[in-house]
Amino acid sequence: MERRFSINRYDDGVPGDSPSRVSHPLMRQTWRDLTFLHWHYDPAVVRPLVPRELELDLYEGEAWVGLVPFRITGLTHPRLPVMPWLSSFAETNVRTYVKDGSGRDGVWFFSLDAARLAAVIGARLAYALPYFWACMTVRSDGAATHYTSRRRYGRLAESDIRVEAGDAIAEPGELDLFLTARFRLYARRGDHLLCGAIEHTPWPLQRATVTELRQTLVQAAGLPEPVGAPLAHFARRIDVLVGPPGP
Repeated sequence: MERRFSINRYDDGVPGDSPSRVSHPLMRQTWRDLTFLHWHYDPAVVRPLVPRELELDLYEGEAWVGLVPFRITGLTHPRLPVMPWLSSFAETNVRTYVKDGSGRDGVWFFSLDAARLAAVIGARLAYALPYFWACMTVRSDGAATHYTSRRRYGRLAESDIRVEAGDAIAEPGELDLFLTARFRLYARRGDHLLCGAIEHTPWPLQRATVTELRQTLVQAAGLPEPVGAPLAHFARRIDVLVGPPGP
C-alpha cells in the first residue's frame, strides 16, 4: 500500500513545524531569499545515487529532486558573535528526500555549492557533506530574485536562475510540506551514516514564477536533465538551529 506523507508537527499541531527541538545546537544561521525548485523523477533513476541504508521518500510513487539557491547570514555558534564576512554567503544545493531505518524522514544532498571557502571546508570536515567552492551571487529587487553560481573546480557545474515571488501560501498543501518541511540531514563518512537535526518555524512560503532557468548542477550530480517546468516556492527569511552530526 502506497505511503502518503505524514506532516511533521509539534504537540500544538502546527503544520510544517519542526518535529523536535535541537537541544544542543552547533550552529545558528538565517536563510534568506530562498527558492525551492522541484522536479519529480522515476525512483529507479534516483535510487543508485542514495546510500543503501536509506530509503527514498516518495510522494505518490515518485521521487523528487530539488535545486535550492539562497543566502546564509549570521552563521555562527549560538554562543559566539557573528563574523560579518565569514558568516554570510550564497549557497545552492541539489537534494532528494529519504527515510532512515527507523522511518525518520530527511534530506540527502547530492551537492552543495557555497561561495565561502571556509564554509566549504568546515562543512566537509564536520558534517561530511559534499560541498563545493563556487563563485555565486544573489540579488533581490522587490519580488524578483536573481541567482548565479559557477563551480570553481572539478566538473563544470553552474546555474543562472531568476524567480518572481508571488502570493503567500496561507495554508500549505500536502505536497508543499512534503517538499519543504524537512528537519534532518543525512551524510556519509566512510562506512558510517551521519545525521544532523534542524529546527525552525514553519516556512513562510510564497508561490513563485521562474522567469529564467539555466543550470547543470542537477546533471553534475549524476541525474538526467530535469524535464518540464519545476514546481517553485519562495521564502524571504527563516531563522535556523542546526544540531551536531551524529550516527
